[in-house]
Order: sequence, then C-alpha cells, then structure tokens
Amino acid sequence: QVQLVESGGGLVQAGGSLRLSCAASVSISSMNTMNWYRQAPGLQRELVATIARDGSTTYADSVKGRFTISRDNVKKTLYLQMNSLKPEDTAVYYCNAKRSLFIDSWGQGTQVTVSS
Repeated sequence: QVQLVESGGGLVQAGGSLRLSCAASVSISSMNTMNWYRQAPGLQRELVATIARDGSTTYADSVKGRFTISRDNVKKTLYLQMNSLKPEDTAVYYCNAKRSLFIDSWGQGTQVTVSS
C-alpha cells in the first residue's frame, strides 16, 4: 500500500552526524505514527524514535538528546537527524509507518556504520 524509501546512510566517524530521509508514496499526515527502527546483526530490531500525528515525539533512552525525528508533510518525507554518533549506533535503519494498530509499512533499510 505505502512505499517507503530510506536514504542518507553511510560511514561516519564517531562523533559525526548523519541525516536519514524516508520518502513516502502517499500522504503521511494521516498515519497514527511514523517511526525509525534499527537492527544490528544478531540483535533484535529496536524502536529508535516515533512521531505521532499531533507531532509529539518519543525516543529510545540510548539516543535521547542525540537524535531528532521530524517530518515534512508537504514533501511526504520523514527524517532522522543523528548527532554525536557512537559505534553502538551501527545498524540498518528502517522507516516505518503505522496506519493503525494492525496495518503498517516498512522501507528497505539504509546502512549506518560508525567507526571508532
């Protein structure tokens, strides 16, 4: 239903910054939440950040104060600004849109690698 395409990943030094983008094929303003998840090899997928319809945001404790989730409804794009990156942030980052409790869409993922 909803196509999501992530971009902006890459290789950065510890302490550096990246901005991830997620372009959606449809309006994102009606989604209950837009989310960023990440998954490192051998580990569980974890929720990194959430933005709700009213614009409220939630962050995992591990990224609080360093990452910022935002959206541009006109451009139909979700963003994740990542500052003060740490090697522990290395993972594939996935964009997710939840239309309801039971319907959601996923992007293909973008690799973020932070060197020590």
